[in-house]
Amino acid sequence: MTIRGVRFLGDSQSETSDFPDIEPGPNEVLIRLRSSGLCGSDLRNYYASAGERDINVRPGHEPCGEVVALGSGVTQVSVGDRVMQHHYDGCLQCFYCKSGWQQLCPVDDTRGYYGGTRHGGHGDFMTAHESTCVKMPDEVTFEEGAYLACGASTAFHALKKLDLSGRDVLAVFGQGPVGLAATMFGEAMGARVIAVDVNAERLKMAEDAGAWKAIDNSDGTAVEQIRSLTHGEGADATLEAAGLPVTRVAAAEAARIFGRACLVGEGGEVTYEPTPHIIHRHLTLIGSWTFSTFGLAEAAQFVADRDVPLRSLITETCSIEEAPGAYTRFASGTPGKFAISWA
Repeated sequence: MTIRGVRFLGDSQSETSDFPDIEPGPNEVLIRLRSSGLCGSDLRNYYASAGERDINVRPGHEPCGEVVALGSGVTQVSVGDRVMQHHYDGCLQCFYCKSGWQQLCPVDDTRGYYGGTRHGGHGDFMTAHESTCVKMPDEVTFEEGAYLACGASTAFHALKKLDLSGRDVLAVFGQGPVGLAATMFGEAMGARVIAVDVNAERLKMAEDAGAWKAIDNSDGTAVEQIRSLTHGEGADATLEAAGLPVTRVAAAEAARIFGRACLVGEGGEVTYEPTPHIIHRHLTLIGSWTFSTFGLAEAAQFVADRDVPLRSLITETCSIEEAPGAYTRFASGTPGKFAISWA
């Protein structure tokens, strides 16, 4: 049996083709994929020139599916379990691995990345170490599980770091998949959310997701507009999910004195003036990168317990055969969350 999966060919080209059959090794499981999300961080490999990455390694670091076979020694999951796959592997012996933060493992020759250095979820089946498999609440759909496997849980735990509550006004800069999830989760946590973007469709999605106000920052006046909405004070908390220098500075400037700002969007550079931006304003500046296996379970349970309509943010699902076209649309900036799904 062969596996149908996606290959990134280089220079924004991809195809669906056959991969060899696989079997789980010791302490590994075989997962039949039910959904696999497309993530903005996939695009670095998608855009890369031909020859810069191994085209024989399947992408996809937001896998969700069912366990269908066990390798020797597996004790943590069973055949039939619905699981989200936490896409990092490590030495399993260090403090970070034992606390579920395998992406922080300091042992270079054991640290792995499913969808990058190891086969990911853009294929009919994948193998994964049992420690990376997180059981999913019955109320959460496979598409939602895929979204939670990276983007949505990243947003959830950034908001936890901001200690968000119903007392707060939260400004979210960038309404891509991570920012939209932050807007929806922020509203579910009780905050009044100001969504910031330059795309009218994304701002409409943010309003539908529960944003209190939506700000078009095409003219670069988001900070002034946020202060106008908050009696001149600024937001209690801000989250930057666009990864751009201008929005990173704006996220700091839009926070009130004694406020909190969290940086989530990756890549690029930014220059802050420490005194006016941070020191004299008593700003707490936070970085947040992904989450632990335990954090993934917590985010999924929050969705289940609060009936958070995460599924409404998924604007396109496609088959594995249709995935190359979906990547073309996703890379063009089409709003919403994209996912590959299997019936």
